[in-house]
Amino acid sequence: MIGSLRGRLLSKRADGVVVDVQGVGYEVSVPSNAAANLPEQGVEVFLHIHTHVKEDSIKLFGFLSPHEKQVFSTLLGVNGVGPKLALNVLSSLPGESFRQAVEAEDTAALSRVPGVGKKTAARIILELKQKLPSMATDPKDATFEDALSALVNLGYRKAEAQKALEKAEKESSKGLEGLLKAALKELTGH
Repeated sequence: MIGSLRGRLLSKRADGVVVDVQGVGYEVSVPSNAAANLPEQGVEVFLHIHTHVKEDSIKLFGFLSPHEKQVFSTLLGVNGVGPKLALNVLSSLPGESFRQAVEAEDTAALSRVPGVGKKTAARIILELKQKLPSMATDPKDATFEDALSALVNLGYRKAEAQKALEKAEKESSKGLEGLLKAALKELTGH
């Protein structure tokens, strides 16, 4: 499974991007608001990836934050909601707007999403009320999660990486890069 991609942005359109990671171009579907917030072509980007596997295809869905990815994954758990519809929902109601619509039982707002009718909107509300994570989190927590994801992708066990990051967090306050360097020193013993 691909959990994240860091690479050079080759192209972008409203519904997706191509990210070059060491010579391999990955096609990634993204919510339209994420595409609008990405930098220009040729600049390095980092996306949190949900890998969707079916019998006949593997598709990548990218998000700018781990919380958007988590909301997307939670949406996929709703009966009748596939990845295309979940992406439409997050494109029409980005981030906290979607959670607020569900909590307020606003079927009208959800029904305005292309592909979501009143029955699907009601099902989404019924199945997800009280289950969606809040998007309003401490940036420090997001940095910690990004660093943890990076270390796991480098091959470290999650528990081992978490312990090193917790120790490094006390020693370093220089953002993601400083946290990763301190954690790697801890893990390698240098």
